[in-house]
Amino acid sequence: MVDEFMHCAVWFNHFVRSQQKPMSCLQAVFWDVDGTLADTEMDGHRPAFNAAFADFGLNWHWDPGLYQRLLSIPGGGQRMASYAVEQGTPMEPETLEYLKQLKQDHYLKRIRSGAVALRPGVARLLKELSLAGIPQWIVTSSGDASVQALMEGLFAGGSDPFAGSVTSNDVPCHKPHPDPYLLALERSGVEPTQALAIEDSAAGLRAATDALIPCLLTPSPWDQELEHEFHRAVAVVDHLGEPTLPLRQTSGPSCRQGLITLEYLHQLLVDRA
Repeated sequence: MVDEFMHCAVWFNHFVRSQQKPMSCLQAVFWDVDGTLADTEMDGHRPAFNAAFADFGLNWHWDPGLYQRLLSIPGGGQRMASYAVEQGTPMEPETLEYLKQLKQDHYLKRIRSGAVALRPGVARLLKELSLAGIPQWIVTSSGDASVQALMEGLFAGGSDPFAGSVTSNDVPCHKPHPDPYLLALERSGVEPTQALAIEDSAAGLRAATDALIPCLLTPSPWDQELEHEFHRAVAVVDHLGEPTLPLRQTSGPSCRQGLITLEYLHQLLVDRA
């Protein structure tokens, strides 16, 4: 009851402030991880599941098409449980828990090895924001261990550009609940009108916008719900763009040269105000 009261109080405080004169100066960017910073699903989680199945002696192999279908089931444990039922071999909770741990071990090793790369335009925008002194935060439903492993794999020598993070270890309710973003606002000290979230999923989009934070969407192709949620986003693009790989835009203000830049992020806040 106390946690619920505190959640409502924080949300109401941000709502009241958002109704005052809007401040459109960008003060923080909140990044989702899986599917936004990097394609951890197909290049990280899927091979880790397959390695765990092989270790356990299961004749299962999740190819990209099958895994895309299974991604409609939230959570790796539920995914494996559902697939086991499909195969006519339901699993005991203890077996599923053991498989989850095997999979997590393979995933962390794979991520730390650098097997997953940043999505197009991410490194460029991270650097531009860092040079401009815009604080950047991770806001994810992944746990601390997964995030730390990804940082080690993507940014050599502890050189990641993030001021802090909010992970599944920090909040009782995960996306699509707004709690992760409400905590990110509290920790960063910025108002919703001064922040912008970058997300790839329907759950992340709902979480950000329910916390009154404008959201730039770079959709994951396997999220079946997402197209019906596009109206929530201030802009929708397939990726953040590179000089040799311009983005494709579905909605939002026109993006010059096919690149998401700091100038464009400022424009999104100004237009929303």
